[in-house]
Amino acid sequence: MSVHDFPIRQAALPVLSNNKVNEEYRQLILRAPSELMARCRPGQFFHLLCPTTSESAPFLRRPMSIYAALADREELHFLYKVTGLGTGTLARLQTGDVMDVLGPLGNGFTLADDWRNLLLVARGVGLATLAPLAHAAKDSGRRLTAICSARHADVLMSVQMFEGLGADVITVTDQDGTSTPDALRPVIDNLVAQGRVDAMFTCGSNRLLKLCQQVSADHGIPGEVALEQQMACGIGMCQCCVRSFRKPGGIVQLRVCAEGPVFDMAEAMGA
Repeated sequence: MSVHDFPIRQAALPVLSNNKVNEEYRQLILRAPSELMARCRPGQFFHLLCPTTSESAPFLRRPMSIYAALADREELHFLYKVTGLGTGTLARLQTGDVMDVLGPLGNGFTLADDWRNLLLVARGVGLATLAPLAHAAKDSGRRLTAICSARHADVLMSVQMFEGLGADVITVTDQDGTSTPDALRPVIDNLVAQGRVDAMFTCGSNRLLKLCQQVSADHGIPGEVALEQQMACGIGMCQCCVRSFRKPGGIVQLRVCAEGPVFDMAEAMGA
């Protein structure tokens, strides 16, 4: 086995761009080898070594979901919100800088052969985690509906990307009152009635997870959730990302980084 056969790689990748998407989020694009991008699966993540500056020195790597892994263009995309020390230094990266990444890590989403109609329900940066599913749906000829949720219209993201990949997009916001579980439930029930939901996927909101779990249970529709959790090592050694899950034999504790971050929707419990 050569180093190129090992599924996880540590690599120093040059920054192609690091631009604002809106007032809250930025998109980081790195030049990445096509053979590394070909290993990436929807739902997986990379562990990023954030740069140090004269004012900030983040110690731990930061886990970040793959927004896009484009083997043909040799590009690795991340979508992130500046929320603290690590992402604050990420925001300072300039074209030509080098970013140390470790990955791809974790287990990705399942796409069973008979899941021909997919429903994505995501909010905020959770849209980044689900975005690669849109590429997979297009590549495999599946129909995709994406419900994109945000606080207000100015921070809705990925709508054009989903539409460009052939998805039917439904946008909902807190601002107009369309993003609440009570408002979304009839929207999803209507999609189910039209035969447009063979499987559901969600990320980015506990209330959306609970809503999807209720719909899944009521209609017998399978689903998966990508969980967001603080991590230290990202490879299962430190155990700091352990969460509780419902299994047939009772509650079990699993590591989000190693056994996840994608789990059966019915087994996931709120943080």
